Amino acid sequence: MRLSRLSSRALALLPVAALGLSLAACNKREAAAPTPPVPEVGFVTVHAQAIPYVRDLPGRVAPMRIAEVRSRVSGLVIKRLFEQGSQVKEGDILYKIDPAPYVVELASAEAALARQEAALVLARQQADRLEQLLARATASQAQYDAAFAARKQAEAEVAGAKATRDRAQLNLSWTDVRAPITGRIGRALLTEGTLIEPGSTGALATIQQLDPIYVDITQSVGELNRLRRDLASGELARLEDNAANVHLIMDDGSLYPLAGRLLFSEVTADPSTGQVTLRVQFPNPHDELFPGMYVRARIKQGIDSDAIAVPQQAIQRTDDGRAEVWVIRDDQTVMRQPVEVGPVVGGDWLIRNGLKAGERVIVDGFQKVTVGMTVKPVDQTPPHAEAAPQTDADEASEKADSQQRAQAAAQRR
Repeated sequence: MRLSRLSSRALALLPVAALGLSLAACNKREAAAPTPPVPEVGFVTVHAQAIPYVRDLPGRVAPMRIAEVRSRVSGLVIKRLFEQGSQVKEGDILYKIDPAPYVVELASAEAALARQEAALVLARQQADRLEQLLARATASQAQYDAAFAARKQAEAEVAGAKATRDRAQLNLSWTDVRAPITGRIGRALLTEGTLIEPGSTGALATIQQLDPIYVDITQSVGELNRLRRDLASGELARLEDNAANVHLIMDDGSLYPLAGRLLFSEVTADPSTGQVTLRVQFPNPHDELFPGMYVRARIKQGIDSDAIAVPQQAIQRTDDGRAEVWVIRDDQTVMRQPVEVGPVVGGDWLIRNGLKAGERVIVDGFQKVTVGMTVKPVDQTPPHAEAAPQTDADEASEKADSQQRAQAAAQRR
C-alpha cells in the first residue's frame, strides 16, 4: 500500500518536472539570442548662415506710361501714318487731318495782322507829329492825348492780331496728330474719312511705354509690418539701395532673365483685402512682358545674417499640425524637438525658433527610431553647408549683373 502511494505521487510530479525543464531550456535559448543592432540614421549639423528673406508674391504687369492719342482740332481724317502694334517715337505723325480750313484761317489772320500793323504805322506818325506841334504850341494838349491813345490802341490791336495769327498757326500744326510718348501703339480707333466733330474727346489710338515696365505686386499689411519691425530691430539686414532684388516667375515656371528693382510701396491698404501694393520696375527690351499679365514675383526684402535652415524632409508634423524635428543628443540618443518654421528658401525650411547652431538633426531613418533610443549617427551634412543657399533667382541676378557690367565695359571702350 505504501509503495503504491509513493509511485502514484511520483507519477503526479513528473509533468511539473518536465515543465520546469522546458522553461529552463527556453530561458537558455533567449539568453543566447543576439542583441539587435543599433539603427543607423542620417543627420545634418545645422549652422548659422546668411540667408535672404525671400517671398513669392502675386502681381500684375502695368505699363510704365500710357497715353491716349486725341485730336485737338476738328476735321476730316485724311491719312493714318502708323502700323498698328508698331513701335512709335515721341513726335511721330500718326494721323493727318484735312488742313485746308486751317490754312485759310491762317491766311485770314495774317491779313488782319497786316492791316493792324498799317494802322499802327499811321497812328504812330500822327502821334509823333502832334508831339512836335505841341512842343511849338501849335497844337492843343487834347489833340496830342487823342493821338497818343490812338497809337496805344493800334499797338494793342496789333498784339491781338498776332495772337490770332499764332492761334491759327497752332491749329494748323495740330492737324498733324503726333505721338505724345514713345512706346508701342495699339489698334487704330479711327479710319480715314472719319469726321472729328468740334469738342470731340474720343481717343484715336493708345500708346503704352513697355520698356522699362512696372509690375504691381501685393503683400499683406501684417507681413509688411513684421518685416519692417525685423529690419528696425536688426534681426534682418537691409539690402543695398538700388539693388536688383526682384525676379519674375513666368507661367511655365521659368524665371524672367532680367532682375527688377523695388521702387516704393503704397501708403494705403486695400480695405477689401488688407493688402498693400509694391511697385517694381523691370527692363523689358524684347517686349516679353505685356500689360495685364499675371506673374509671380520673387522678392528679396532683407537678409537674415544668422539664419538656421534644415532640409525639408527633416520636418515632421504632429497630429495637430505642429512642426518638429528629431535631434541626436551627445549620448547618441534621440529626442523630438518642436520648432517654428518660416518660409522655404533654396529647398530648405527656415527655422525661426527651436534649434541652435551645432545641433544634429535627423534627415533619414525616422521609421527606425523612438524617443530615447540609441542610434548610430551617419553625417550627411553637405560640403560648404555654412554658405547661404543660392536660389535660381540669385543665379539669374548674378547673370543679369554680369551682362550689365559687360555692356558698360563695351560702352567705355
